[in-house]
Amino acid sequence: MSAIRGARERARIEVTAAIKDEARKQLAAEGAAKLSLRAVARELGMASSALYRYFPSRDDLLTALIVDAYDAVGEAAEHADRTAIDRAAAGKPGAPATGLTRWVAVACAVRDWALAHPHEYALIYGSPVPGYSAPQDTVGPAARVGMVLIAIVEDARRDEGLALPPLPDELRPEAERLAADLAPGLAPAVAAPLVAAWSQLFGLISFEVFGQFNRVVEAREVFFRQAVTELARTVGLLGRRG
Repeated sequence: MSAIRGARERARIEVTAAIKDEARKQLAAEGAAKLSLRAVARELGMASSALYRYFPSRDDLLTALIVDAYDAVGEAAEHADRTAIDRAAAGKPGAPATGLTRWVAVACAVRDWALAHPHEYALIYGSPVPGYSAPQDTVGPAARVGMVLIAIVEDARRDEGLALPPLPDELRPEAERLAADLAPGLAPAVAAPLVAAWSQLFGLISFEVFGQFNRVVEAREVFFRQAVTELARTVGLLGRRG
């Protein structure tokens, strides 16, 4: 009986993957707003009623695609950070695992993923899909890149020190709220610039993915690396203060 259940589960995994793959093709061709369960079923040679057993609605399928995209870019960020740390631990020349090197490695990995998966990037960082409201299931996956950046800054604060300016009094209440929401123990003076740098990182990537840099920036990788290095400065990663 367990063998039968195992075969059924494998079949379900395979069909689910095929549905998602076809849905991603539709995203690339038509955009998220036009994603259609009936069209996906038609392309796969399935009855619509059969597909509904896997995804009861378009929103359920969209949520699965969104979670997958967030998890994929999150894994890219986490892998880049682990690699930077491992290279330093192995004593490879020119590979110190400073906050700055980790920050730049993660930023470049996120950019690389976005350029390789522009339609999935657009699904999670582009225009909202009309009529769709993301459920709580997406919150954890959406936070993965941010949590890597927080870990980098917190490790640097402990090991290297951060060069941050004093927190303006008028910003303190919001910075305290952000710190409490983002991570236990995160200092308000760190939280505010981190959120600003996170938004600017994805702004840089979005400008490139969505074509706003066309006929403006040509040496885009060099430009990006310099820009995210400057973002590292805003979160205090370039040395001790005072």
